[in-house]
Amino acid sequence: MENGNFQRMCAGGLLFEFSRCVLNLPAQMALTMTVVRCSHVVGFALGLASSMSLAASSQSFEPFRDCDTICPQMIEMPAGKFIMGSPVSEPGRYAQEAQHLVNLNTRFAVSKFAVTFSDWDACFNDGGCNGYWPSDMGWGRGNRPVININYADALAYTAWLSRKTGKSYRLLSEAEWEYAARGGTTTAYYWGDAGTGNKANCKNCGTEWDDRESSPVGSFPANAFGLYDMAGNVWTWTLDCWDPSYEGAPIDGKPRLRDSCPQRVLRGGAFDHEQDTLRAASRGGYDASVRDRSIGFRIARGF
Repeated sequence: MENGNFQRMCAGGLLFEFSRCVLNLPAQMALTMTVVRCSHVVGFALGLASSMSLAASSQSFEPFRDCDTICPQMIEMPAGKFIMGSPVSEPGRYAQEAQHLVNLNTRFAVSKFAVTFSDWDACFNDGGCNGYWPSDMGWGRGNRPVININYADALAYTAWLSRKTGKSYRLLSEAEWEYAARGGTTTAYYWGDAGTGNKANCKNCGTEWDDRESSPVGSFPANAFGLYDMAGNVWTWTLDCWDPSYEGAPIDGKPRLRDSCPQRVLRGGAFDHEQDTLRAASRGGYDASVRDRSIGFRIARGF
C-alpha cells in the first residue's frame, strides 16, 4: 500500500476524557491544555497498567479452537480498562490519537495469529468466502497472513466460520484491537518505547522481509497476551468507520459505525511501512473496497 493512500488527518480539536470530565478543546488551545491533561492521563494509565498486569498474571492465555485444525487458534482476553491513544510526547504521534479511557467489560477472544492463507483456503475449499482466491504475490501461502483482502472479504470469512462452528465470530473493534495489541502496556510498542530491533516486520525493522514481503505468522515474539504480529507484517481491518478524531467515540470498546462508511480503520502497520506505524496507538483510514498486498485481518469471537 502506498503511503499516500494511508490517511493521517489532524483533528480540528482534541478530546480528552478522564473519569467523568470531558473537555472538547479548540485546536488553538490544544497544545497548552494537552500538557496539563496528559500528566493526569499518564498517571492514571500507569495505575490501569498495574491492574491489567495483575489480571494478566492470573490468566494462562492458553489458545483454544472451536473445531479441528481448520479453525484458527483463539485466546480469551482479560476484561479491563485502558487508556487508548498516545501521549503528546510519543515520537511519531498524530493528533488523531488523543488519549481517552475505554472500559472493556465484555468477554471476547482474539485469534492468536492473523488469519493465514491456510485458514482462508479452508474456507474457500468448503464453499465459503464467496469463492474468492486471493493472490499470495508469489510469496507463499500456508502460514503467511492472507493478503489482498478487502473489508467485505474479511466479513465473508467470519460469516463462514460462524456458520461452521455455531459461535459468533467477527472482526475486532478499533478499541479491542489496541487493547489486545498493548497486552497491558502503556508504551509506544508492546515491547517498549524503543524501535523495533528485529521484533517485527516493517519497512525499516532490520529483518529479511523488510519492505519486500510478508513474513510467516509467529516469526517474532508474542505480546504479554500471547498474540503474535500485533505490530507489523500486514495491516488489519477493524469494524470501525474511519474518523480522524476520537470525539464521540464509544468508551465501552464497541465499534464506531455509520450508515455510510466508505473507509474503515486499519491498524498494526505492515512490512512496507515505517516503524512508527507499528505503534500501538497508530491508526488510519482506508477505502474498504480495496484489496491490497499489505492488508489482511485478525478475528474476534464473542462468548
